[in-house]
Amino acid sequence: MKIERLEKGFWLVVILFFTLNFGFSQAYSGKAKIRGFVYDENGKPLEGVKVKLFSIKANDGFEKKTDKKGEWKAFWVIGGQWHADFFKPGYEPKKISFSVREDGKILKIEIKLKKMEGVVLTSDLLKELDEGNKLFEEGRYDEAIKKYNEILKKNPEAYVIYYSIGNCYFQKKEYEKAIEFYKKVLEKNPEYDKALIGMGNCYINSGKKEEALTWYNKVDPQKIDNAVILYNIGVIYYNNMENEKAIKYFEQAIKVNPNFADSYYQLGLLYIGLNKMKKGIELLKKYIEIAPETNNAKTAKQIIKTLEKSS
Repeated sequence: MKIERLEKGFWLVVILFFTLNFGFSQAYSGKAKIRGFVYDENGKPLEGVKVKLFSIKANDGFEKKTDKKGEWKAFWVIGGQWHADFFKPGYEPKKISFSVREDGKILKIEIKLKKMEGVVLTSDLLKELDEGNKLFEEGRYDEAIKKYNEILKKNPEAYVIYYSIGNCYFQKKEYEKAIEFYKKVLEKNPEYDKALIGMGNCYINSGKKEEALTWYNKVDPQKIDNAVILYNIGVIYYNNMENEKAIKYFEQAIKVNPNFADSYYQLGLLYIGLNKMKKGIELLKKYIEIAPETNNAKTAKQIIKTLEKSS
């Protein structure tokens, strides 16, 4: 009888094992491991931060939340380029991009969230702001706009909420309306980096690159903590043949995110074009190391092979 019980228990464990594994099978499943930490500006861990992760390769994603240590984990995911959005009521949302490899090593990501300026963080306001942010996260932008406007009626001094309304219109691709609300923030605080960047993003998405640069240039590159934005600005300068400025932004993108592969690729091409072959080859090799399966990696290998043969 004892043996029989053991056998039944064993098969129950086996069934549960396969059920769990088959249930976990998703487009984003793989061998990569990510371990992240979220802090406030003073380095204090932030609990309850919603982390929305999206794999470019898998065209799929999922959500995590930080624990008391500000930690979140994403193990056994696919390699390649990922986007991550961070949300917490009372803090400015943040978006990052990064590359991850399926080589067994754990990729460690640390970020800091800033408290929203111009907002008195009462418990009632936090609750309403959370409701608005949740609607925004769910893509219910018109409802989010309505909620944010309700907050402003009760709290006119909370001008930074205009930034959130601008973000809603940006997501709706109504760029003129987004600009209108970003400007409302800038009327109160002309140096509000997020609104300045939002203005640039609106113009660049409208195909007005020169106008975009006038706004991006108002922001110190070292204050931009989004590698994607830094890279996009670098590309504009690169296409305008303003190489020194392009290099500055590509390098800053790498400082913000050392695994941002595309910046290594563009920098490599830039340095090779400037006849700095050794530096260019070094950067292209780094790109290949981070993103070995991309089409650009094949191109980079061919460029390196040709240059090393001729040297």
